[in-house]
Amino acid sequence: MRIKILKFQIKQETRKGWKLLSTPLTFSLVLLAAPLTMMFLLSFWTQDYLVLNRTFTLNNYIEAFTQPVYQLLFSRSLTISLTVTFFTVLLAYPMAYFISFHGGNRKALWLFLITIPFWTSYLLRMFLWKVILGYNGVLNSFLLWLEMISEPLTFILYNSNAVIIALTHGWAPFAILPIFVSLEKIDRSLLEASRDLGDGPFRQFFRVILPLSMPGVVGAALIIFIPTVGDYITPKLVGGTDGLMIANMIQVQFSKANNAPLAAALSVSSLVIVAFISIVFVLVNKKYLRKY
Repeated sequence: MRIKILKFQIKQETRKGWKLLSTPLTFSLVLLAAPLTMMFLLSFWTQDYLVLNRTFTLNNYIEAFTQPVYQLLFSRSLTISLTVTFFTVLLAYPMAYFISFHGGNRKALWLFLITIPFWTSYLLRMFLWKVILGYNGVLNSFLLWLEMISEPLTFILYNSNAVIIALTHGWAPFAILPIFVSLEKIDRSLLEASRDLGDGPFRQFFRVILPLSMPGVVGAALIIFIPTVGDYITPKLVGGTDGLMIANMIQVQFSKANNAPLAAALSVSSLVIVAFISIVFVLVNKKYLRKY
C-alpha cells in the first residue's frame, strides 16, 4: 500500500514539474528553436529574386567559406570580438576588485553607478562615439588644444579601432558585474590564511584571488565575446568600410541583396564558429580550474 502511495505521489510531483516547465519550454521552442531551425533549413536553399528554390544544396556554405570577402569579414569579426573581450575583462577586473575589496558600505552605490549607462539608449551611446572620435571631435580638439598633435588624428574613427573602443565601453558593465559576484563569493578567511603563510599582496592575488574568481572571468568573457561577434549597429555607425563585420554582410544579404539563403548560411556558419570557440574556451578554463 505504501509503495502505491509513493508511486502516486511521484506521479503527482512529475505532473507538477511538467506543468511548471511547459510554459518556458513552449516559449523556448517557439521563440528560439523554431527560428533557428527555419534559418538552418533556409541555408540549404537558393533564391532567385522572389522565388525560393527548396532544392537541397551546399552552394551557400561553399560560397561563405571560399569567397575572400566573407573570409575577411569572419576573420575581422573574430579579431575585433576577441580584442574587445580581452580589453573589456582587463579593464573590468580592477573595477570589480575595487568594489568587492575596498567598496565597504558603498558597494551598492558603486554598482548603481555602473548601471547608469543602461539608462540611455545603446544606439545613442554608440552614436556619441562619433562625436568623441570624429575629425573635429572632442578627443582631437582636446589634443590640439594641448598641442600634442599638429593635425587631427584620422585613424581613430571609421575603422576597426573605433569599433573596439566603442564596444569595449558599451559592454564594460556586463563584465564588471559577473566578476564582482565571483569576487564576493571568495571566503575572506582564505586571504587571512595566505597572509599568515607569508604571501604578500602580489602572490596572494595570483595564488588565491585570481584562481577563485576565474568562473566570473570566464562568464564575463563569454558574455562579451558571443554577442559582440554579431553586433552590426556599432560597426555601421563608427566602423566605416574598414570596420564592417559579418553581421553587416548578413543584414545586406537579407535586405538589399535579397539573398536570404546565403544570409542564413553566413548566420549558421557564424553561430557554429562562435559556439566552437566558446566551448574550447570553457573546456580549457575547466582544466585550469581543476588545479585549484
